Amino acid sequence: MGNWVEAILFGFALLAFVLGLSSILMAVIHKPVEAGDAMKSKVEYGFFGVTGLVLGLLFIYALS
Repeated sequence: MGNWVEAILFGFALLAFVLGLSSILMAVIHKPVEAGDAMKSKVEYGFFGVTGLVLGLLFIYALS
């Protein structure tokens, strides 16, 4: 019960990693309604995906 900080960091790492991975998958799968928004949504989802993965790795590094 004394390792609350490590448990919270692990939760943040897991959350950031899953959100990053799901954003990258959405960049691949998502088909927008308007054809002009296709590249914009892929870039946005890709950016949030990479950011989530980097944050997940940062939290994992903070645990060690």
